[in-house]
Amino acid sequence: MKGLKFDFSNVFQPNLETGLTEEEINENVDKIKEIVEHIVESKPGFLSLPFTRVYIDRVLDLKTWVQSFESVVVLGIGGSALGNQALQTSLNPLNYNVLPKEIRKTPKIFILDNVDPDFIAANLDQIDPRTTLFNVISKSGTTAEAMANYLVARGIIESYGLDPKDHFLFTTDPEKGILRKIADEEGIRSLDIPPQIGGRFSVLTPVGLLSALASGIDIIDLYNGAKDMHQRVVNPNVWENPAALNALVHYIYYQKGYNMSVMLAYSNKLFLLADWYRQLWAESIGKKYNLKGEVVNVGQTPIKALGTTDQHSQVQLYNEGPYDKVITFLQLENFQRNIVIPKIHSDLPELSYLGGKNLSTLLNTELAGTEYALTQNNRPNLKIIFPQINPYNIGQFLFAYEFQTAVMGMLLEINPYDQPGVELGKKVTYALMNRKGYEDLKQEVEDKLQNKKKVQL
Repeated sequence: MKGLKFDFSNVFQPNLETGLTEEEINENVDKIKEIVEHIVESKPGFLSLPFTRVYIDRVLDLKTWVQSFESVVVLGIGGSALGNQALQTSLNPLNYNVLPKEIRKTPKIFILDNVDPDFIAANLDQIDPRTTLFNVISKSGTTAEAMANYLVARGIIESYGLDPKDHFLFTTDPEKGILRKIADEEGIRSLDIPPQIGGRFSVLTPVGLLSALASGIDIIDLYNGAKDMHQRVVNPNVWENPAALNALVHYIYYQKGYNMSVMLAYSNKLFLLADWYRQLWAESIGKKYNLKGEVVNVGQTPIKALGTTDQHSQVQLYNEGPYDKVITFLQLENFQRNIVIPKIHSDLPELSYLGGKNLSTLLNTELAGTEYALTQNNRPNLKIIFPQINPYNIGQFLFAYEFQTAVMGMLLEINPYDQPGVELGKKVTYALMNRKGYEDLKQEVEDKLQNKKKVQL
C-alpha cells in the first residue's frame, strides 16, 4: 500500500487481554457514518484545502524571491509555528542550518516561537539582517508574541537603513487586522491565511507552505499526500477509515478513563509531529462546554515522547502506572541514512551481539520490545507506519490527524474549532502591558493580585 499504514492490532482483544471488542466498534458504525457525512457536508476549512490551488500557487509565485535570501526567519507562535517546525524537522536534515550553502542550496530557516530574550537573541545572532527575510505570521495581527518579535526585527532592519518591504513578508488575514493595514500602506508582500481555517489547522496553508518552499520542500507532493488521505478519511465505513477509527478508539478508551494520549515517535525526524499533534488535540477537544452550552470539562491530555530516549524516562510509568493512557507509536521503516555498528569486542557477549547490525535495526527492535511489553501489561497501543519520510507521507499524516480531530470533536459533542480557554490569559497580558482599551481589566487584575493570599518560600 502506498503511503501510511495504521496498525490497530494492540487495542483489540485477544491481542490485548482487556482490549476493545469488534462489537464495541460495530455499535458505533452508524454514529461514525453520520459524523463523517456531516463533516463532509459542513465543509470545515481544512477539508477542501488540498484541492484549492490558489494558496499554493501564491506561495510558488514567491519562490525565486524567497530563496534569494540567506536566512528566512518565521515569527509566529502556536499554530503559526508548530506546523513549520514539524515540516522542517521531518523533511530536512536535522543539521540543516549548519550545512554549507553549497550543500544546503536554500536559505537557513529559523522559527522564533517565544519571547524569551535569550532564545531570540541567540537566533538573531546567527543571521545577517541584510540577507534575511522575516515572515511574520498572525491572522489577527494582535498576537502579542509575534508582534513583539516583529517590532524587534523591524527595529533591526531599520537600524541598518534597509527598506522593510524588501525584508518582510506578512502572512495574515486577507482583509482585516493591523498586519494587513501595514502591508497595504507600505507595499509589504503578503500571503493570505484563509479566514475559515484556525491556526492549528493551518499547516497546509501559506502559514506552513512558505517556510517549506523556502527550504526546498516539495509542497505540491505535500498536497498530493493530503489529497490521497482525503479519499480514505471521507469513507463513512469506520473499518475502512483510519482517521475515524483512530478517533473512535480514543473516544471509547476516554470513556473508560484513559484520559491521556501519548505519541511516541521512534524517529527524531518525526518527533516534532508530536508537538504539532499536542496543540491540535489539546486546543480542539479540551473544552468546558458542549454544543448545548452544558459544562462538561472534557479533553484528553496529549503527551509527546521519543523512542528510544523515553524508554529510559517515561515507559516505566506507561507499563506499570495508572491505566489512563493510549499510546501511538510512529514507526519509520526506511531511514534516509544508516550506520552499521562496528564488530569490535567480539569476544564480549555483552557487546558482540550488536556488531554488524544497523542502528535502524536496533531502534525498531527497541520499538518492538516496548510494544510487546505494553501489550503484555494490557496497555492499549497502536502504530502509524511511515514507509519512508517524504512530503507525500507527511501530508497524509497531517490531513489524517486534522480529520481525526474533527471526528473526535463530534463524538464528544463539542466545537473542535474554537479555543475560548486561551482568551482570558491573552486579555490579561494586554491589560498588564498597558494596551489601550483594557484599563478596567488591568485595575480588576491588579486589585485581585494585591488581595491574593501569598504562600511563598
